Amino acid sequence: MPRKYTKIKGLEREVFQMKEEGKTNREIAEHFGLTREQIKGLIKRHNRNEQKAKLGNPPKVKGRPRKRPMTAEEEKDRRIAQLEMEVELLRDFLRLTGRR
Repeated sequence: MPRKYTKIKGLEREVFQMKEEGKTNREIAEHFGLTREQIKGLIKRHNRNEQKAKLGNPPKVKGRPRKRPMTAEEEKDRRIAQLEMEVELLRDFLRLTGRR
């Protein structure tokens, strides 16, 4: 019974190697326990991305972009702001309790 979900992108190299050997999509699918449509879709996506690369269109990056690391100066400024906020909170607390 074929699997319902797999990270098929990791099998791409092996699938194309089997294609070069002359195997059909059905034979490749049976080998990996996938459906013929999954193999067909993998090949179609690969060919589409290759065609876009030839035209000079790089593939779009998916997901949220990574945060850039803070520089030493930005880290220092953030820490100072945090400490100033803590000092203000402690002063307010001491005033409310009547200690200062």
